[in-house]
Amino acid sequence: MVVWKGGGRGSRRRLLTAVLLLVTAWAEGSGQLHYSVPEEAKHGTFVGRIAQDLGLEVGELVPRMFRAVSQGRRDYLEVNLQNGILFVNSPIDREELCGRSPACSIHLEVIVDKPLRVDHVEVEVKDINDNPPVFPVTQKTLLIAESRQLDSRFPLEGASDADIGANAFLTYKLSPSEYFSLDIQTNDELSKSLSLVLKKALDREEAPEHHLILTATDGGKPELTGTVQLFVKVLDANDNAPEFDKAVYKVHLVENASNGSMLIRLNASDADEGLNGDIIYTFSSDVSPRVQAKFKIDPRTGEIRIIGSLDYEENSAYEIQTVATDKGIPPMSGHCKVIVKLMDVNDNVPEIMVTSLSLPVKEDAPPGTVIALISVSDRDSGANGQVTCTLDPPGPFGLESTFKNYYSLVLQGPVDREKVAAYELLVTARDGGAPALEATASVTVAIADVNDNAPAFAQPVYTVLVKENNPPGSHIFTVSARDPDAQENALVSYSLVDRPVRERPLSSYVSVHAESGRVYALQPLDHEELELLQVQVNARDAGVPALDSNVTLQVFVLDENDNAPVVLPPHSGAAAAPSWSSAGSSPWSGSPGAPQPGPELVPQGVGAGHPVAKIRAVDLDSGYNAWLSYELREAGGGAGRSPFRIGLYTGEISTTRALDEADGPRHTLLVVVRDHGEPALRATATVSVSLVDSGQDGKAASRASGVRASGASGGSQRAALVDVNVYLIIAICAVSSLFVLTVLLYTALRCSAPPRGLCGPVPPALVCSSAVGSWSYSQQRRRQRPNACAGDGAAKSDLMAFSPNLPPCPGPRDSGEQPGIGPENSGKAKQPNPDWRYSASLRAGMHSSVHLEEAGILHGRLGGPDQQWPTVSSATTEPEAGEVSPPVGAGVNSNSWTFKYGPSNPKQSGPESKKQTQVSFLLRRKGDPSQPRQ
Repeated sequence: MVVWKGGGRGSRRRLLTAVLLLVTAWAEGSGQLHYSVPEEAKHGTFVGRIAQDLGLEVGELVPRMFRAVSQGRRDYLEVNLQNGILFVNSPIDREELCGRSPACSIHLEVIVDKPLRVDHVEVEVKDINDNPPVFPVTQKTLLIAESRQLDSRFPLEGASDADIGANAFLTYKLSPSEYFSLDIQTNDELSKSLSLVLKKALDREEAPEHHLILTATDGGKPELTGTVQLFVKVLDANDNAPEFDKAVYKVHLVENASNGSMLIRLNASDADEGLNGDIIYTFSSDVSPRVQAKFKIDPRTGEIRIIGSLDYEENSAYEIQTVATDKGIPPMSGHCKVIVKLMDVNDNVPEIMVTSLSLPVKEDAPPGTVIALISVSDRDSGANGQVTCTLDPPGPFGLESTFKNYYSLVLQGPVDREKVAAYELLVTARDGGAPALEATASVTVAIADVNDNAPAFAQPVYTVLVKENNPPGSHIFTVSARDPDAQENALVSYSLVDRPVRERPLSSYVSVHAESGRVYALQPLDHEELELLQVQVNARDAGVPALDSNVTLQVFVLDENDNAPVVLPPHSGAAAAPSWSSAGSSPWSGSPGAPQPGPELVPQGVGAGHPVAKIRAVDLDSGYNAWLSYELREAGGGAGRSPFRIGLYTGEISTTRALDEADGPRHTLLVVVRDHGEPALRATATVSVSLVDSGQDGKAASRASGVRASGASGGSQRAALVDVNVYLIIAICAVSSLFVLTVLLYTALRCSAPPRGLCGPVPPALVCSSAVGSWSYSQQRRRQRPNACAGDGAAKSDLMAFSPNLPPCPGPRDSGEQPGIGPENSGKAKQPNPDWRYSASLRAGMHSSVHLEEAGILHGRLGGPDQQWPTVSSATTEPEAGEVSPPVGAGVNSNSWTFKYGPSNPKQSGPESKKQTQVSFLLRRKGDPSQPRQ
């Protein structure tokens, strides 16, 4: 609504009843919404439906934080968030807001969030005729000599109107007079020149004074007027008034002109002589004090100089009314006008205003996100006021021009808080002047963290060594994961990935602390039950959504010597155990609850080395903790050297010399079995040995010793000996016949075998050994022999051990050829020393019973791969004893052992050096259809 005012500055205002229709439209090419409102509109005056015109729903104004900002102005306008209407908040005085500028607008920035949107609205303030014309004074006195000629002109100061356009277009009217008339001349676009023209000669004696009223009327509707009273006094004397060369002088001056600079020198002439022709220059009484503070005039020379600072942005033009008065009586004066136009210079630095909107910026924000609004301004005009903005360093950010001197700080590329947490940007505004002026503003853009990094461990798998029998709740390891995110996104918690282990949950074995990552063993671990425990720990951050990663702990349970050796009863099914004598009634003590066999019967007169018995023991530990050694002690503690000895590692008891009646009929032997742990554990067994006469029990003695008893005589002894020889001959013949039959059958099968390409054996592979001897595990599978015949029998799984005297293996380049074994390496193997070192714990601890076969050189069956295990050799304390090497980490289930016969320990020296014996062993699983019965 527009209120027109007239008649005065306060009391003469009156309310109009007309309501102007507001025009709203989008400006072509600029994207700006335009409204118009008349000045002095009351509070609540409707301006426009801004929400509807911007395409916004009324219901989303509050959730999206709709706001309209008027930069650098009072809140003249406001938006009703309930209906989206823009209305007048406080009356707008156009003259106060824009002065006499022809265009007056209020710029609004309309901002909504979610998503961010910025629109520009320009509200034009329409001028109303609320200011009447005003003269500089309300009364003015003119001194005119009666001798003045007709048509003489007397300049008058015109009125001014604060309005613009038609509301400021003034017309003048002089009250009726027969002596004077009003002359109006338009000098330029700034003002009009008024003159009072003498139409009739004055006569002081007839009319000494004249009263006139000058009225100024503007072009508004309704019209507003202003008046000034003119008092004309008629004087006698001076007939000629001073005259200027020009009625109007125009001067162009730069705004930064220094004080004291001369603006112009006026020149007036008077036709009179003497004092009547002596001229004095002054400013007219109509000149405002503001102009008098900027300029001064020399009364004698007529020079106008600058005495104050001039600012184009404050006032771009000045009008100076100048009077030249002579010294006549009465004095006469001439008038002229000096118009000063200032030229703009680039003396104002651009101004920058930054409005932050979306800070901090999330590191996953998409390109095009508006971060801040930047507005620039320059008080200069023309090219001096044209401002351009630049950003340094650009990086992932850029400036986009939105409207005139408005810019948006926009995200143009990806940002990563883990690399750069905050950006320091420098906005530079430069105008187009010469030289150009610039201003800078610093903008700090912080990057907000998002959960884009999963916790990471230093390595995917850790190896943890834990001794068995650990106390419950003991700390075994600490896992640590690093998350480069911040705050809760970097807060890592640890948990156990549960899974079944031996039909029990993994959480019953170990636990992990959720915050510290410390892993604890919940119960004592047993190497004999569980050698390797695979623990998977999950690290998860507290972000939304949460990210996680896993790490695997290979927990190896190290063996400790916590199991003492256990002596096995005789005839328990262990492999390669010699037969125990069943005669006699003496007790044998070993494992508790085991059956008690009779004493061992040894014929009198047997020689040294006669086998008496064999002790079998097992240790549930592994490695050196399961490596057993045997020691023999006589229970009676008799004097003299014992006629018996025991193999240090074999447990085989044999005689050390020939036995006779002086040795006594019965011997009680105490066998101590020790392992090699730290500290060593032991077990004991008692063996009873009875000496029998060869004639009383020849058969038992023959079975036990296999030799003839010494010192026997008589026919009964010879008959018994003949019977034994007959039985031996029969057995030898039977075995020979079976051997010949086997050879014939094998030859027949070989001759009738199908072609080599269809089935049958292929050239055997050469099996070699290392320098210290090793076991080779050969596994033959039917799927690896697609060309084998159906009659070849079931697949076998053989375990073969070879002595170190085998030829070395061919290199990789010779692997295609397998030469046969030379004659020097076949058929020359010596018999092993009876005191071979093979721990009974190995035989007893295997899952299945095995049979030990002795051979010279064995080759693995075709088609089965050979697998080698590393071994740890151990020395023996007896120079004539052999050497056995348990594998690294081998337990009771291990079947990889190396045997050597003879003094192979370089650290011990015996009385006599012996050669090592080449012996090979083949272990076959019990139940193999190809295993021969014994």
